[in-house]
Amino acid sequence: MAKVNIKPLADRVVVEAAAAEEKTAGGIIIPDTAKEKPQRGKVVAAGPGKKDEPVTVKVGDTVLYGKYSGTEIQIDGKDYLIMRESDIFAIV
Repeated sequence: MAKVNIKPLADRVVVEAAAAEEKTAGGIIIPDTAKEKPQRGKVVAAGPGKKDEPVTVKVGDTVLYGKYSGTEIQIDGKDYLIMRESDIFAIV
C-alpha cells in the first residue's frame, strides 16, 4: 500500500482500487475493453469526518463501494478514487 501525500476533508476518503480481474474462473483471459471496473479497494487516506459524524473507515481497510462511486484522481502518477464515506458499502 502506497503512502499518499493528501489529506481528504470532512467525510471523504481516498481509495486505491484493486486490480481488475485478468481471467475468468474458467481460465478465459479478459481483454482490457471488457474488464469491469473494480468495486473493491484499500483506503489510503481518510478525512476526520463531519461534526458529530466521525469517519468509521481507517487507512488500510479493504472496502466495497458502488460501481460509479468516487472521482478518479492521480497522485504521483498513480490512480486513486476520492469518495464520500457514504459511497462505501462495507469493510471486508
